[in-house]
Amino acid sequence: MTIRLTTTVAKTLAAFLADPDAPQYGMSLMDQTGLASGTLYPILMRLQKEGWLEASPEDIDPAIEGRPRRKNYLLTQTGRQEARRALDELHKATQVSSRSLGRALPAM
Repeated sequence: MTIRLTTTVAKTLAAFLADPDAPQYGMSLMDQTGLASGTLYPILMRLQKEGWLEASPEDIDPAIEGRPRRKNYLLTQTGRQEARRALDELHKATQVSSRSLGRALPAM
């Protein structure tokens, strides 16, 4: 299975690549991407299944913190490379040349 680069997957990968060394957790990713949990978590599961993400429980004492442990997600080395490649390809695919842009704009 390969990752299909939809807009929602691209947003998720871009959030990870903004600081690739920082572990991310669900609520933070939802805030950064604007995605709902029902959209985000299946993406995280697919990325993890493909080896692009690692997931681990937060190292806290829930009683002391007064909240449940979060699951932290971190891009793997493969995930970093593939995410950068995929977003770069998407960027190239959505570029409009200045020559074609000139034809698309009405004369003023």
